Formats: sequence, structure tokens, C-alpha cells
Amino acid sequence: MGAILLRFLVLTVTRTSEARAAKWAEVDFEQELWLIPAERMKASRPHRIPLCEPAMRILEQMKALNDAHPEPSEYVFNGRPYGRAPSQMIMLELLKRIERTDIVPHGFRSTFRDFVAERTIFPREVAEAALAHAVENKVEAAYQRGDYLDKRRELMSAWGTYCETGVIPT
Repeated sequence: MGAILLRFLVLTVTRTSEARAAKWAEVDFEQELWLIPAERMKASRPHRIPLCEPAMRILEQMKALNDAHPEPSEYVFNGRPYGRAPSQMIMLELLKRIERTDIVPHGFRSTFRDFVAERTIFPREVAEAALAHAVENKVEAAYQRGDYLDKRRELMSAWGTYCETGVIPT
């Protein structure tokens, strides 16, 4: 479960707590969106995440497993006992088992930010919105009401392709 959860975290560039506690009620399969409510976000604002194809495949795989379970869970990823969110340590334990204690799950957010800045032409604002970072400039924040969803959908698709293949789509 740790490996699948870590892969989903990387593909969605979310924080560990957000990914671990993902619930089926937050996933819109038709729109290919993950809607995280404000109470689960660091900035206390709801966050819409456009889901790339590899992330959707993970959700479909997890949904099939959950639907087949005698007592389906509200959580996308399950810990022990089944029906609870995975432990805070699940991904760190995975990294320890594969002898990669030099990295942490949160570091993939930085990797994503570097990818956007160095390998794509997506604007800084789109990357920051994908990471659910608050606009620090109060004047800019007062005027910036959108969340760049369509542009983030393109960005997350490019990120998903890059994560799967190492190729940057043009």
C-alpha cells in the first residue's frame, strides 16, 4: 500500500496528510478531479486537483479492490485495520525498506516545482496553484480568484507523462 500511495502522492503533488486521508467522496471520476475540502488543507482552502491518467489508473485499481472488500472503506488507501487511513509512517517505512532514506515524500513537491521551472513553459502561478500555495502578495491575492484549473489539467498531464516515461510532452 505504501508504494501505491507514494506513487499517487507524486502524481498529485500533494502533502502526505492529504494523500493518506483521501476519501472516495472527494473523487469525481467523471471530471477526473480530486476535491480536497478546506479542513484537510494546510491553507484551510478547498483544493481541486486535476487527475492525470496514471493517477486515474491508481484510483480505478483502488476502487476495484475496495468494491471487492466485504466491508468497503471510505478511504482510497487503507491501513491496518482495513477501513482506516494508512499510518503517517507508511511511505517512510517503504523508503527505508528500499534503502532510500536520503529522500522524503514531501521532497517530490520540490521535484515537481523544479520540473515546471526548468523543463516546461508553464507559468509560475500555475505551478504554485498546483501545489496549493497561497498567493503571498496581498494585492495580487485580492485580484487572483481563479485556480488555473484548465492550465493545471495540462500541467498535471505533462507531469504524469514525465513520471511514467521520463519524456516531456511538447
